[in-house]
Amino acid sequence: MANIKSAKKRIRVIQAKTLRNKMTRSALKTAIKKAESGDKESVTLAIKKVDQAAAKGLIHKNKAARKKSQLAKKLNA
Repeated sequence: MANIKSAKKRIRVIQAKTLRNKMTRSALKTAIKKAESGDKESVTLAIKKVDQAAAKGLIHKNKAARKKSQLAKKLNA
């Protein structure tokens, strides 16, 4: 455990950010699974979630592009 006050604060901040990232990643996975059905609303929502995750740096921009392409392919097929 850290002794320095700033180190203790960093631990708290990192825990909060980790929790936020887990929530966002979980919501992203859920949206992608719901988009497997292929209806337009769920695919649009999943694409939006992918964009948000990439903008926050949660996933790489190329992974986001790949996921969006896969979702669009399911929508059009």
